[in-house]
Amino acid sequence: MKRSIRFAAMSKTYSTSAKKETALLVAVADQHTTAEQLAEHLEELAFLVSTSGAETISTFTQNLPKPDIRTYVGKGKLEDIATYAKLKDVDIVVFDDDLSPSQVRNLEAELACKILDRSLLILDIFSLRAKTAQSRTQVELAQYEYILPRLTRMWSHLSKQKGGIGMKGPGETELETDRRIVRDKISLLKKKLVKIDKQSFIQRKNRQRMVRVALVGYTNVGKSTIMRLLSKSDVFAENKLFATVDSTVRKVVINQIPFLLTDTVGFIRKLPHGLIESFKSTLDEIREADILLHIVDVSHPFFEDQYDIVNKTLAEIDSADKPTLVVFNKIDKYTKMHKLSNEEAILHFKEMHLGKENDQSVFISATYKLNIPEFRATLFDLAEERFYTIFPNYLKKDPY
Repeated sequence: MKRSIRFAAMSKTYSTSAKKETALLVAVADQHTTAEQLAEHLEELAFLVSTSGAETISTFTQNLPKPDIRTYVGKGKLEDIATYAKLKDVDIVVFDDDLSPSQVRNLEAELACKILDRSLLILDIFSLRAKTAQSRTQVELAQYEYILPRLTRMWSHLSKQKGGIGMKGPGETELETDRRIVRDKISLLKKKLVKIDKQSFIQRKNRQRMVRVALVGYTNVGKSTIMRLLSKSDVFAENKLFATVDSTVRKVVINQIPFLLTDTVGFIRKLPHGLIESFKSTLDEIREADILLHIVDVSHPFFEDQYDIVNKTLAEIDSADKPTLVVFNKIDKYTKMHKLSNEEAILHFKEMHLGKENDQSVFISATYKLNIPEFRATLFDLAEERFYTIFPNYLKKDPY
């Protein structure tokens, strides 16, 4: 299948069917960042680049109290990057932080290639993954809101894009025209989202008489695999970041107790604020859920950091206090890495801080279906309690 990588601020589509675009990764570490954390951050950034369709060929790091206000990295490091990029004919340089408009301009002048920051890369992946009208509109809005403060004369092509509004008037510069076009586009997309959100609200309102369970977690921790396991439906799952952008809802019945299970977009470190704002109605699926299944990949070396990032994001959307079952997934990978039995690995995690902190927790492997009966039984207890809160007069059926 022909693959392509699309960048939010570009009007072209760059084919990668014959040759993948090559990328350099650049990160700045402060005094609080350990070497292990920096390596993990770069590994995740490389995974994002791979998900977009490009290939990472090298990485550059620098220890600074904070990124350089002009070029993100220092002068000497920037010269090293420029020399290597020219020698290897690099297509893209990706930075593991958000860049200011002036930093982007200065870096483009120094490196003479495409410059991406973390937010733009994530937005590009979302644009590739979004399938529904709602998610496509949400991503497009976030892209234009990202572009607006970064507009320079290079964006004059926007006036030729389908949907652009307005013509160049007397004394109006190309930059002013582009800004007006983007603002008009943002206004149109917001109006479109209001209509879509009303439809989504009606759909969610119709589900109020059902127990609602939402899968949440860091991206690529196995949420979609668990969705397929519980719902026995063909839900898309892939070993790539943000395999799921659109919310998927399925009806599940455990021991005659029905509930709706929703698979939501995965969270990630430094998730662009614009995406959180744009995906309001998608995140409403989490806000309005009765129960959260917080999926954690215990095989990841920094799973505790990922756990904290998800909880922080849940707090930002006022969903941190919901009844939550923490599902420690991929226990099979952990046992292989440390040469433990499943029982030894589970006992080890139960003795850890996260295991003690969460009374409601289970340890499973969704891929190999380990400890799934315990998982389903624990989930059933939570769903049943909520079900009889909604339907207090519903008679329990005799299982015999």
